[in-house]
Amino acid sequence: MASNLRGVLAVRDSKNLAGPVLVVTPGEWSAFLAGVKHGTL
Repeated sequence: MASNLRGVLAVRDSKNLAGPVLVVTPGEWSAFLAGVKHGTL
């Protein structure tokens, strides 16, 4: 996960450098983690 970008977090497969990147806001990432922790995802 790259967190050095202003206002967004970028996630990619580090083994596939040319592959797609998922870009989310910090709030979206927090909501995702909360869903995982609470078993709603």
